[in-house]
Amino acid sequence: MTPKSTPRWVLIGGFILAVIAGGINAVGLLSVHRQAFSHMTGNVTWVGLDLVGGDLAAAWHVLAVLLAFFVGCMLSGFTLRETSAKLGRRYGMVLALESALLFGATFAMQGGLVAGEYLAAMACGLQNAMVTSYSGALIRTTHVTGMLTDLGIALGHWMQGRPVDWRRVQLCVILMSGFFVGCVLGGLGFHSMGYAALFWPAGFAGITGVGYGVLKHLDRHKMTARVTRKLRPAVPRFVLKTLTRVAAEK
Repeated sequence: MTPKSTPRWVLIGGFILAVIAGGINAVGLLSVHRQAFSHMTGNVTWVGLDLVGGDLAAAWHVLAVLLAFFVGCMLSGFTLRETSAKLGRRYGMVLALESALLFGATFAMQGGLVAGEYLAAMACGLQNAMVTSYSGALIRTTHVTGMLTDLGIALGHWMQGRPVDWRRVQLCVILMSGFFVGCVLGGLGFHSMGYAALFWPAGFAGITGVGYGVLKHLDRHKMTARVTRKLRPAVPRFVLKTLTRVAAEK
């Protein structure tokens, strides 16, 4: 399968989501608690280290961040039901919720409220669970460990002359590049405006949600027109409406 088989909306959407996550995580790591929001491996390590060091308050704080991320994943799963990338799913609703959480996190962190960190982690969990695969290829937009692993495996296979899924390589490079760009933007934003730097990931999430809604509407309109042209001569009008609605929902 060649890279051209990956739809443009998946590549562009994945890049934008990775930029958002990189920006959020950069602000978190530069904040008072140096807290990662977009990936939880390091946070689990910190829980263990805090417990060993006897700092129960810090351990509880990081546990709360982990729980917030988990709740975000749960909300995404409840809203979407399916995690494979497919045009037509309710991504717009999830992105709107992510945007609201990030705006809330920004205001809370500006006010010195630790709840802002939990809202930011919840937003990242919501995003990370939104799309986890496309056509069998794993997708993660809030961290790069898995993608870096996949690139290493692909390079090893290429060196041995074995087949390489270049579509997967392309997707990994795009997502990792997006995350890096987001980290740079988040770092620059934090140094110039503090926690207000989270406003741009919040805005990006909202704008992306609106853009997806427009794309979904146009795709549904095309599908409806295609079904109508094929069935209009032989199918009663009320049956035709039902069939086109069902086709648009798939």
